Amino acid sequence: MSKLNGKVAVITGGSKGIGAAIAKSFAAEGASVVVNYASSKAGAEKVVAAITAAGGKAIAVGGDITKAAEAQGVIDAAIKNYGRLDILVNNSGIYEFLPIEQITEEHFHKHFNLNVLALLLTTQAAVKHMGEGASIINVGSNITRLKPATTAVYTGTKGAVDVITSVLAKELGSRKIRVNSLNPGLVETEGTHAVGVINSDFERALVSQTPLGRIGQPGDIAAVAVFLASDDSNWVTGEVLPVGGGL
Repeated sequence: MSKLNGKVAVITGGSKGIGAAIAKSFAAEGASVVVNYASSKAGAEKVVAAITAAGGKAIAVGGDITKAAEAQGVIDAAIKNYGRLDILVNNSGIYEFLPIEQITEEHFHKHFNLNVLALLLTTQAAVKHMGEGASIINVGSNITRLKPATTAVYTGTKGAVDVITSVLAKELGSRKIRVNSLNPGLVETEGTHAVGVINSDFERALVSQTPLGRIGQPGDIAAVAVFLASDDSNWVTGEVLPVGGGL
């Protein structure tokens, strides 16, 4: 039997990269999937088309989840279309690195609004519909262990994600809702290509320190997300799980 058969999942930021891989993997395991996007409608529809072509169920739902009403709208779409909600993956995020001298209020709020506030707003909307056995997966980052220079704001947001995960695991545990943080290392995505990380000295330095000798692929992260979403992890909550090849 498929690991997520009959379950309904919302993946924020599901139009590309890690989010798209998670959406496809969840659907392959039997889940009905809501692929949220903020601006890349075409990307989200491409993910949905791939899922439905493979016999799965998925819809694309736009929404700027840094706004409470739009976060609620994404969750409402899941309930309207599928009648329930079992899994939330808080994957939406942004990363831009700046030295301390160049950090601005705009840079700070852009990161914290999407990486932290949106996670809280979407979770707030979701838990109204979640029951026993539900799973919330927050996508953090292994950067909280590495703490490289020029990443104060981004690393700060992901540190917040880890702490919020622990708090919500305690808060929602009595309702048998599990909350975990999945923390990828460097992963090859459209985003890491766009910012010039792939094939850079930074990538080569990380690979040289990684026991498994490579950076990650979106499917590496998606496989762990399936575990955290499924009943295989029904005794796992409040955990921060690094997935970075041993770095």
